[in-house]
Amino acid sequence: MPPMKTPAVVVRLLFLFLIVVLVLLAVPVACWRPWNSSDSLYGGSKKYEGSSDLVQLKYHMGPILTANITVYPIWYGAWVPSQKRIIREFIASIAADRTRKPSVSGWWKTVRRYTDQTGANVSATVVLGEEKNDRFYSMGKSLNRLSVQSIIKSAISAKTQPLPINQKGGVYLVLTAEDVYMDDFCNNVCGFHYFTFPSIVGDALPFAWVGNSGKFCPGVCAYPFSVPDYMPGTNAVKSPNDDVGVDGMISVIGHELAEVSTDPFVNAWYAGDDPIFPVEIADLCEGIYGTGGGGSYTGEMLKYEDGATYNMNGIRRRYLVQWIWNHDLSYCTGPNAVD
Repeated sequence: MPPMKTPAVVVRLLFLFLIVVLVLLAVPVACWRPWNSSDSLYGGSKKYEGSSDLVQLKYHMGPILTANITVYPIWYGAWVPSQKRIIREFIASIAADRTRKPSVSGWWKTVRRYTDQTGANVSATVVLGEEKNDRFYSMGKSLNRLSVQSIIKSAISAKTQPLPINQKGGVYLVLTAEDVYMDDFCNNVCGFHYFTFPSIVGDALPFAWVGNSGKFCPGVCAYPFSVPDYMPGTNAVKSPNDDVGVDGMISVIGHELAEVSTDPFVNAWYAGDDPIFPVEIADLCEGIYGTGGGGSYTGEMLKYEDGATYNMNGIRRRYLVQWIWNHDLSYCTGPNAVD
């Protein structure tokens, strides 16, 4: 008797079931707030500016972004021109070598120290690519992680001026306005990165999401320009570009760009044994902006003549950006280090 054939409808249902399982298991790599997390993996190391032998950051043989990196901003919701300029100029400053020290490009040199299995470094070239506006909130004002992928899909498949599909060095940066809420925003997440699912977008493309916390939780995601209620006695500092929400986004954008460049498909550089919840190169130094930083102390920062606090210079502006883990030194490093 010949073997029974599985009906086509059953095969399709099994395939759909597997897709759903994979989606549920795929957790984007998030930017956490360490000063409000006492029991997270590597929690102690993430709050410590000094060298630590406890951190076992490893290369897991996956690809990193060695080709020229092009960042494609997708502006979701209502953005004013001045806010866009702050973010654009930060991205443009990453590869601008001739800026005043300490510089954003000096900060990126730590990211560039990471290599793939061929010995190639993360690219020194980071440029601003084409942009897309989604000013009418195509997915509403309450988003989840799959919504972000749908926003990217719309941007690359738009009938007019679609974003290019760049599989070599493209990073799609979804930036949501201050009236847009994301699942877990403010509770645990200020930004995350991952890669798009071919079943949704058509390609596996590295992407990141960062939200403007100015309305919902500046004390969590824009610290130290705003201070949360659970830190009484701590004073907020003046933001360098007079926009607490956007200035807070800058450090999160830097965090995500550093990690998506060194771990774009969550199989390259991370610490820990669980690829679903990896601890990456910016996670290890979250909340540290200068020498001596750790816990709720940001470290030694710089103050401009107008009273604004920053730690590095861009092309025309100043920014406050968290430090990055240097795997050669087992140390959090930044361009404004005093030692």
